[in-house]
This record gives sequence, structure tokens and C-alpha cells, in this order.
Amino acid sequence: MRKNIPNLITLANLFSGCIAITMAFEGNFTAVTVWVIVAALFDFLDGVFARWLKAYSDTGKELDSLADVVSFGVAPATALFILLRDHTQLPVMTGQWQFYIPYIAFLIPLFSALRLAKFNIDERQTISFRGLPTPANGLFWVSFTVAVSDIAGNSKFFFPVTVILVILLCWLMISEIPMFSLKIKKISLKGNIRQWLLAVLMIIFVALWGLTGIALGILAYIILSLVTQNSIVK
Repeated sequence: MRKNIPNLITLANLFSGCIAITMAFEGNFTAVTVWVIVAALFDFLDGVFARWLKAYSDTGKELDSLADVVSFGVAPATALFILLRDHTQLPVMTGQWQFYIPYIAFLIPLFSALRLAKFNIDERQTISFRGLPTPANGLFWVSFTVAVSDIAGNSKFFFPVTVILVILLCWLMISEIPMFSLKIKKISLKGNIRQWLLAVLMIIFVALWGLTGIALGILAYIILSLVTQNSIVK
């Protein structure tokens, strides 16, 4: 039974992602974000318990990826799809393509699945990442939907900016750009300066802008990784 505890936590991650999807279809972007955050918490805890109980397994590894595709791929994509379909002023030039354009959101789970498949067989990503982690990308998009839901229907710039961000972040997930791990193994600053700095920035952003601050925190993570990538490689 003890060895199954990490897998049960992973299933809780998957369940949270499923609830997030139902909230997306109701247009409740705040609830989507909350449930994806809950999924991220379970995603963190399953690894903690696996290490603590020494309950590693190939099943757990594959199950974790399957859960992540739903919670951080399908759930954010569904929220973005609903936002593009129901709340966005699409350019007049799109004409008959307006019905199909919102489906661009589903590039997110496609590239999330590809990234997770690559991650599972890439032995270089044990202490750092190559490309944007799937949970970070998912958290960005659910926070993004909360941030822009009130202005999407009135802004002519929202649609092109969103398309550019989708393409850019999908590419970033499967890129070879080094990105530092978010895990803090020791309380000391030594070796964890970036992690602690990001944690402080995330707290400040959320305190100032609520759930919208999560997206800003993820952007800060990307920028910090880019400007310090030489030290990550080392």
C-alpha cells in the first residue's frame, strides 16, 4: 500500500485537472486557475512522497506524465479555447475561419505531450530542464485567461498577441534552452539564489495582482533562465 501512495497523489493531480476542464466549460477562469494550482501542488507532492517512501516505479513515471498532459495541457487549452471562442474580438479578415481559429489553443496539449515524452527519455534533465516545464506553461495560461478575460472582447491586440504567445511558448517547451529547476533542496541561498529570487517575485506579484501575478511570475522564471543559462549549463 505504501508504494502506491505517490500514484494516488498523482491521480489526485489528474482529478484536479479534470475538474479544471469542467470549470473552463462554465467560463469560470478563476476556478480553472485554482484547480490547476491544486493539480500543481499534487504534482509536487507525488515526487516528495516518492523520494520519502523510496517508492519509485516506471508506472509512476508514466502516470505522472499522463496526468500532467491533462492538468497542464488540456485544462489550460480548454480555458483558452473558451476565451477565444466566446470572449474575443476576432479580426474581421478571419471571415469563415472564425469558427476554427479558437482551436489554436489545443497546440498547448500537443506540445505539452511532446515535451513530456522527450523529458522522460532525456537523462540531462535530472537537475535542470531543457525547455519550459509543462506545469509552468500550464500555470501561465490559466493565469493569463484570468488576466485578460475582461478586456479580450474590446482589444484589437489581444488576439494577435495571444497567437504569438501560444506559438512562442509551445516552441519554448520543446526547445533546448536550459532552464533552472524550481526545486529548493536546501534553505540556504548557496546554489538556490534563482529559486529564492523567483519565489520572492512570485509572492510579490500575487500579492499585488492576485492570480494574474502567476503569469508574471512564470515570465520572470523564463527571463531569469535566459539571462543565467550559462550557469545552468555548467
